[in-house]
Amino acid sequence: MAAAVPDQHAQVSEPAPEAAQRPGPAPRIEAHGIDYIPDRERYGRPRSLFSVWAAASVNYLNLVVGGSLVLMGLNPWQALAVIVVGNLFWVLTGVLSTSGPASGTPSEVVPRAIYGVRGNRVNNAVIGWMISVCYFALNLAAAATAAFSLVERAGLTATAPVQTVVILVIAAITLTISVYGHSVIMKLYGPIALVLAAAFAVVAVGVCTHADFSHRPAGAPTGADLWVTLLAGVTLVSAAPLSYTTSADFSRYLPRTTPAKSIVGWTFLGGFLPGGVVCALGALAATAVDMNDPQSGLEGILPGWFASVFPLALVLGTVSLNALTAYSAGLALQSAGVRLRRSVSVLLLGAAAVSLTLYALLVSNFLDTVSNVLQLTVVLLGPAMAIYATDIVLRRNRYDGPALTDESPGGVFWFRHGVNWAGAAAFALGATAAALCVDTLYTGPLATALDGMDLALPVGIVTAATAYALLGRRAVLRTRLQGPGAARPGSPPAPPRA
Repeated sequence: MAAAVPDQHAQVSEPAPEAAQRPGPAPRIEAHGIDYIPDRERYGRPRSLFSVWAAASVNYLNLVVGGSLVLMGLNPWQALAVIVVGNLFWVLTGVLSTSGPASGTPSEVVPRAIYGVRGNRVNNAVIGWMISVCYFALNLAAAATAAFSLVERAGLTATAPVQTVVILVIAAITLTISVYGHSVIMKLYGPIALVLAAAFAVVAVGVCTHADFSHRPAGAPTGADLWVTLLAGVTLVSAAPLSYTTSADFSRYLPRTTPAKSIVGWTFLGGFLPGGVVCALGALAATAVDMNDPQSGLEGILPGWFASVFPLALVLGTVSLNALTAYSAGLALQSAGVRLRRSVSVLLLGAAAVSLTLYALLVSNFLDTVSNVLQLTVVLLGPAMAIYATDIVLRRNRYDGPALTDESPGGVFWFRHGVNWAGAAAFALGATAAALCVDTLYTGPLATALDGMDLALPVGIVTAATAYALLGRRAVLRTRLQGPGAARPGSPPAPPRA
């Protein structure tokens, strides 16, 4: 049974010398929820993070986003430049991952140091759970779209009832992986990454053979309009790495002494390389086929024998991605104060996401939904990730796991009335600044003044990070003096610096 209430009496022990060599536990439903992971249960090496993020990055949504860049009017070289810049944000995902081994807690608990115990409940309800539901639904819709073609090949008509059944089956497989949790994810994702790499190698050959590198889209933007499109493209691409403010969830079982640079490096490579390649394939494919219907378009340039394998690869990649999303959303719901087992909270996410998926596929336009949701979520995700990373830097990646799991009013991270107002104010300033600059379902006043140029991503990140660096420094110093492990007799050595 997954722990819903943090173990406030967990003791910190020195990591065993062989901790990094120990194999992971046998696959079973994970016993831990948002509680502290003691050193005796830590295992693995940082390179295992590569396969986790690689398997999650080889997915249909990245293919769609890559194709969308050319549909927006960018030529192949401009699209490739946007893909590289947008995927550089995986560095931030890696930086956040370092807080997992340092604290022994997931990303849903570490921000108590930023927002306070009660403030972090709001953070998890919005950033952790609601946005996870949106991403799960988008990815589930993408996987279902690929699966519908398999249904048609089997001789069935993909009517609304049939589509509903397909969506439910894919969701069930995904949620099963999430319910079993960390050890199953770590064991499955290596083989999954290899299978997906082989499948997309075939896609790469077909795409590169037919791609037109001199392609010039009709009505290609120029001048100021080009910059508007480039910035919108970077926002779309960066939404993937920025969505993983939860990256410590998958690194928290690593031994405390794991080098921070290795964690950042393997996480970055696992997301940047596969994610960038799949996005690039989508962009190059858009120069040869109609990426308004990516799957049908790509099937025209792929080998005939691959017609059934390709949809299966798309479904597998999306299941891998969504299993991570559902896993983290379950932890977020627990940390938001909902006292449920992690497995039950994962199922609640599934129910909400399936409902949104049915809407996205049966009622709305899928491509428009993807673009609008990704651009809107960046308004919140950019500032949230920037503040989290800034806190890691200010604290030198030194977190007291047992203190973070203490939710009592006398705890180190209770602050005032359960809220660290410095963190809350920094997030509010960052999100407000981003909202003033966004141009998607609605256009902010600054975006209007700039003729539609969407600066939400850079403005939100810079504003939030600067505000927290100025407002939060005193709170960081106070909590470091009050309770971090270095101040307690017999505490473990400080983890490596980020």
